[in-house]
Amino acid sequence: MSIADIKKNTDQKMHKTIDTLKADLAKVRTGRAHTGILDHITVDYYGTPTHINQVANVTLVDARTIGVQPWEKKMVSVIEKAIRESDLGLNPATQGDLIRVPTPALTEERRKEIVKLVKHEAENAKVAIRNIRRDANEALKKLLKDKACSEDEERRAQDEVQKLTDKFVAEVDKLSAEKEKELMTV
Repeated sequence: MSIADIKKNTDQKMHKTIDTLKADLAKVRTGRAHTGILDHITVDYYGTPTHINQVANVTLVDARTIGVQPWEKKMVSVIEKAIRESDLGLNPATQGDLIRVPTPALTEERRKEIVKLVKHEAENAKVAIRNIRRDANEALKKLLKDKACSEDEERRAQDEVQKLTDKFVAEVDKLSAEKEKELMTV
């Protein structure tokens, strides 16, 4: 493995960490309805755990209501039960073959709890990025030990890995601050 390979791997892994954080933050609700909050809920579809958006149309009815229209009539009760039992605190109501999922307005206390959750997710992402940096630095030291690179090359590569780390940690902070601002806006 060369220094270029180590830097490329490090960059890719850090990008994946940012993508994961974005996905996690998208699940955090902000008082407005959006279809993404139901993405991680699975239902039993003929014995196979399947995401809701693969067995039904998930749309916005209005700013505070999500509409879920199953493709099969028998899935209505299964989907409704899955949404009700999820950790989202939503209470779906069925009207014929359409499941309406109202998203309640957030209280100030609940907003603060969600901000804590966002900060926790951001901190986890920073830890993951730092772990990736540590692994890259260990790989660079191994190259130096195996005499595959000079001390100067190893030092330069470590500096570049640190710059990458700083860039991605700043990106995590930016995403966290944006989500926090979005949550605290009434």
